[in-house]
Amino acid sequence: MSTVKVALGVVAGAATGALLGILFAPAKGAVTRRTIYRKSGREVDALKDKFSDFIDTITEKFEKVKDDVTDLAEEAISKAEAAEKEAKTAKSK
Repeated sequence: MSTVKVALGVVAGAATGALLGILFAPAKGAVTRRTIYRKSGREVDALKDKFSDFIDTITEKFEKVKDDVTDLAEEAISKAEAAEKEAKTAKSK
């Protein structure tokens, strides 16, 4: 499951829970608002952590691909130089 889907699920779940909490809350408005404020803060922090992990994962994968491409390019350049040198040697004979 992708991280984006998980993050959207967390947000949707938090919104649904908050709405149901407001609709069925036996507490007074001030208490309900305070509870929602605290819970939303925790959900926002959790979402920030998941987003940060997502960014870290993407960055790691990007760096790995970049390193792999660099290695392949260096190998191709090396082979091209060797082939050029071999062609010059064969031509001079």
